[in-house]
Amino acid sequence: MDETQEKAMRPEDITRLFVERSNAGDAAGVAALYEEDAVLAYPPGSVTVGREAIRALWEKVLAGRPTFEQETPLPTLVCGDLALTSTPPRDGAGARAQVVRRQPDGSWLRVIDQPEFVTPSGG
Repeated sequence: MDETQEKAMRPEDITRLFVERSNAGDAAGVAALYEEDAVLAYPPGSVTVGREAIRALWEKVLAGRPTFEQETPLPTLVCGDLALTSTPPRDGAGARAQVVRRQPDGSWLRVIDQPEFVTPSGG
């Protein structure tokens, strides 16, 4: 992890930093937002485990130079050193949710990331 990079000092900062680093093509910077043994539910239908595997995945994704837009976060739920963050996608289908944990230095990192949760239809 690059010690000169901005750290997420609030759970909500992670989403902003993710977008900034993704748009800069910084796969290592994106991976630095995750704990060493984090779990990412991506690509759809798969699970990527561990910061190094997450970095490798984002290198592939970011090679295509996608553009990400900031999404307004929903209210964060905090319980001690854990927090649940989420954002609604622009198309209104489902939500994105992450569990983040406060680190010893007071910053926050993702532990579990569900970037594309789709609401079941048919209620």
